Amino acid sequence: MSLATLAKAAALFFFAVVVQVTIVAPIEILGGSPDLVLVMLVALALMQGSIFGAITGFCAGLLIDIATLGTLGFTSLLLTLSGFWIGRYGETTGRDRAHAPLLSVGVVTALYAVGSVVLRFLLGEAAPAHGAPVQALPMSVVLNLLLAFPVFALVRRLFAPAGPRPEVEFVG
Repeated sequence: MSLATLAKAAALFFFAVVVQVTIVAPIEILGGSPDLVLVMLVALALMQGSIFGAITGFCAGLLIDIATLGTLGFTSLLLTLSGFWIGRYGETTGRDRAHAPLLSVGVVTALYAVGSVVLRFLLGEAAPAHGAPVQALPMSVVLNLLLAFPVFALVRRLFAPAGPRPEVEFVG
């Protein structure tokens, strides 16, 4: 992991958080809303791995929590777990498969919504009744899947490896 990669990721996520909080979050289509930061995290974690995904997920979540004046660490925890597990999926099985980006976005969107409700319950916070994340889940998944195509193209262009990727050998 080079310093240039970290700087590109920091700039990209800062821009994504600003766009998410100011433009994308208020958009609501049939009850669901797209999540640009989550889709971008999935794309980057698939390409760069679990540790990079967890670090960028934590930093992006912290930026979102600060920007929205939400519970500090709430989004950070959810995005850290999302970045780590999608990075592990990319490292072990799915990085080069054609279905990996869409499958990852769909699964993480669902787990993020359920995790948000569970974490709110554990913290004793009231979940909003008019826009509960689980009720809006099907449309949020569709919107994030549509958002995945341009985001994955951008992330592949910015973070493409310079040389050939090393082969992974499984022993046993």
